[in-house]
Amino acid sequence: MIIIEAFKGKSITEHDVEIVERKGLGHPDYICDSVMEAISVELSMFYLEKFGDILHHNIDKGLLAAGKTIKRFGGGRVIKPMELTIGDRATFSLKGKKLPVSEIAIETAKGWLKKNLRFVNPERHVRYRVVLQEGSEELTDIFARPGRIRVANDTSAAVGYYPLSPTERAVLELEQYLNSERFKERFPETGEDVKVMGLRRRERLELTVAMPLIARHINSEKEYFIKKEEIIEEMKRFLKRFSDDFSTIELYYNTLDERERGIGGVYLSLLGTSAEDADSGQVGRGNRVNGLISMNRPMGTEAAAGKNPVSHVGKIYNILSHRIAKRIYESVKGIKEVYVLLLSRIGTPIDRPQMASAQILLEKGTRLEDVKERAEEIIKKELEGIGRFCLELSKGRYPVC
Repeated sequence: MIIIEAFKGKSITEHDVEIVERKGLGHPDYICDSVMEAISVELSMFYLEKFGDILHHNIDKGLLAAGKTIKRFGGGRVIKPMELTIGDRATFSLKGKKLPVSEIAIETAKGWLKKNLRFVNPERHVRYRVVLQEGSEELTDIFARPGRIRVANDTSAAVGYYPLSPTERAVLELEQYLNSERFKERFPETGEDVKVMGLRRRERLELTVAMPLIARHINSEKEYFIKKEEIIEEMKRFLKRFSDDFSTIELYYNTLDERERGIGGVYLSLLGTSAEDADSGQVGRGNRVNGLISMNRPMGTEAAAGKNPVSHVGKIYNILSHRIAKRIYESVKGIKEVYVLLLSRIGTPIDRPQMASAQILLEKGTRLEDVKERAEEIIKKELEGIGRFCLELSKGRYPVC
């Protein structure tokens, strides 16, 4: 069933208050989501290569337990490694042949850490614990049933929206810049554990940023605060691109810092992530699939990262709902915002959701009748192409955090 209706509320930009968060590349929650998703992609490719099909797996239970370090200006040492637990379900054998699932999981995790976190040695700084098990007979049987399109493995709802607000874009793009190759080349002493919190009050935007400096590159408290000011100026320069969207932009960086308190008054890191000793991470606690945690927007409860890409609607519908909303907004004139809701019913083919709904906020002078038919056509077309979409998901072509 497809229903197109007018959205009766105000645009996100018309609210007096808007709060948006982004957990960046080195945040423990982001690490968990990204590593589990990478494992799902590698397993999917392995299953496809060996058996011509993606077998049952859900690598969506992950925990990164914090380690322990000793830090000082100029360096420090790791005294207890972080521990990464990789969990839930996978297919370990088929037709009597054992499959190297645990080995694939660990090597993929190490590869992601090596590629994305400059100061983490995957061999020395992290321990790995694989607690994957075989799936239940009923859920694994989904993958043995005939048909080009899998049935849904759950009764689950998802919601997506488009476009991003100026606040959402500012938060997202600032974190992406701070973890870009260009920024890290200029400021190699900054870690990857970046968190950006945005608060818009009418036309005023306040951004609070946390990002550690690497202990080996900072030799004194004085040097820390000098470098901190340089980084603040660079962030302000970057944020000028959003000056037309806000009356003022206020920036706050590492606000727990306090001068003359030595190592206790500065945000230093050995490895660039707070998981080294301060904070643990878990799948599903980080960004939604569009890369943001937007408090004013509807949000689903499913963690998309690591779920299998051909049957688990907690992944498929979460990403597809945002994709459909974007397609409708970009293809149909007279629209301010689009919200798309998808609801599955367990056992029903994923291209036939129990409900697909688009709630459309219309521009002044546009009627629902002007956009309804085209919006419905887009939803139908996206659902008809869901097999191809799932294959793209299996190859990691859509980010999940």
